Amino acid sequence: MEIERKYLVRELPANLDSYPHVEIEQGYLCTSPTLRIRRAGDAYILTVKEKVRTDSSAIHNREEEFSISAEKYELLKTKCEGRMVSKTRYRIDLRRSEGDGLYSNLVAELDIFHGHNDGLRLVEVEFPDTAAADSFVKPDWFGEDVSGDKRYRNSSLI
Repeated sequence: MEIERKYLVRELPANLDSYPHVEIEQGYLCTSPTLRIRRAGDAYILTVKEKVRTDSSAIHNREEEFSISAEKYELLKTKCEGRMVSKTRYRIDLRRSEGDGLYSNLVAELDIFHGHNDGLRLVEVEFPDTAAADSFVKPDWFGEDVSGDKRYRNSSLI
């Protein structure tokens, strides 16, 4: 089970290029449940993702990932019929960026979108449990919480 929150980005963190990052291209074969292919650097992944309803405002997903070959990725990409998203993803250790240790082992995944979504910046944080998600205090550079806003799902950005 994946438990996460998603935010708009108010301002980019200082020294952004010092954080690990990867170029991502992903396409959608269907959206209910989500069947997604992704190329992240040299990795090729097929993901099946389904929303799970809960009382929390955090996003809960059941997710399975399967490693696939570059050839299978390219074949499946032809079936996406333009339903593609491209972005640069930065992995930001929140302890490092905030310096106060409040966030324990949390990592922010900052996505800067390209192409027809150019200029859009979203950040997601995955949590170990619902209590951690519900008590999370966002860093200053995070903007509005859009976890429940369907417009900001990657599958809606195609």
